[in-house]
Amino acid sequence: MSQASTVAVIDYGMGNLRSVSQAVEHAAQGLNVNVVVTNEPAVVRAAERVVLPGQGAMRDCMRELRDAHGGELLGAVLDAASNKPLMGICVGMQMLLDHSEEQDTPGLGLIPGRVIKFRLEGQIQPDGSRYKVPQMGWNSVRQARHEGLFDGQPHPVWAGIPDEAYFYFVHSYHAVVNNKQHCAGETDYGHRFTCAVARDNIFATQFHPEKSAEHGLALYRNFLLWKP
Repeated sequence: MSQASTVAVIDYGMGNLRSVSQAVEHAAQGLNVNVVVTNEPAVVRAAERVVLPGQGAMRDCMRELRDAHGGELLGAVLDAASNKPLMGICVGMQMLLDHSEEQDTPGLGLIPGRVIKFRLEGQIQPDGSRYKVPQMGWNSVRQARHEGLFDGQPHPVWAGIPDEAYFYFVHSYHAVVNNKQHCAGETDYGHRFTCAVARDNIFATQFHPEKSAEHGLALYRNFLLWKP
């Protein structure tokens, strides 16, 4: 039997670690993959894949990641982002961009763009109710297609997942990417916004796959099989 590969779920004190790791473990069944929750830089560097979760305020997430192991954990994550499949979740996605309006927080600068707050005051939903912030609940995701990328098909991590499938969201801020080709998925909430980003070996979602039933598990499984 071939040696199992490892996916490291980053523990820097700010992620929904239990539900994320359990969902990734469930998605990994039969794939000869070990799922390790870790804050050890050496373990992250040795892993074949990395998952970066995040919840709460972005400034707190960035501070905890930067401070862990004297900056060594951040260095391991940045190295992973340059040479192995990395998946960001919720604030873990927002951290990949340049900057967030939330407490004027710099991000990691891995995907050019910014994170801005929903501005939906006075807007009315189709059912007549007012839009609420945060967006909390299920919403459909349109898979982006770009000429010159993947033969005009959606990103490979969407494989087998229906377009406009529903995923679970909890957020008050959303991404605006500088390069439209870095948008891997969009959602409508008051207006259309980017809810999944991708570049090279990075794929990340604003929604929570671990809270999104079978389509979320399929997304994690696709990430585990993805060969960028």
